[in-house]
Formats: sequence, structure tokens, C-alpha cells
Amino acid sequence: MSEPTRVGKRGTIVLPARIRKRYGFEEGTMIVAEEAEYGVVLRPAAVLPVEIYSPERKAEFLLANAVDPGDLEKAQEEVRKLGVDLRRVRRRRSSKR
Repeated sequence: MSEPTRVGKRGTIVLPARIRKRYGFEEGTMIVAEEAEYGVVLRPAAVLPVEIYSPERKAEFLLANAVDPGDLEKAQEEVRKLGVDLRRVRRRRSSKR
């Protein structure tokens, strides 16, 4: 069943209550509007938080992913460039399987 609606100022569209309830669109819900061959598709958006890594956390990644002594030396140099003291970086022990 379709229901007519109108485009308002600034492009706002009022979705009929029946459709909002069915799809869980509440005030403030983030949605994605996609162009499709047959029109426009509205669907809920997946919004994920973005983690901003500190220099210390970047240092942990660099050191944890070193695969051999030469790679570890390169990682340590990159950590120094980040201005992080190597002695203060939390090191995880690799588990041998």
C-alpha cells in the first residue's frame, strides 16, 4: 500500500506513521538514501563509532606486528618517530600454537 507525501522546505520528507512504525524510524534515526533503477530506497544506516588511535596505541600495533628481528628494528624506529618511549609501550606476548 502506498501513501502520498510531500517534499518540504530544505528537502524534508514526512514518512507516514505506518511506515515509520513498521521500519523503526524514530526521530533522530540515521538513514541512507540510495538511488536505484526504479526510484529512491531509504534504509536504516549502520553508524559505527570511529576510534582515534593515540601514538602509544599505534606503537603497540607496530611492535606487536613485527615478524622478525629486522622488522622489529624498523617498528622500533617508527615508534621513536612517534615520540613514544619504547620502555613505556605495553608489549603483548605472542602465543605459539
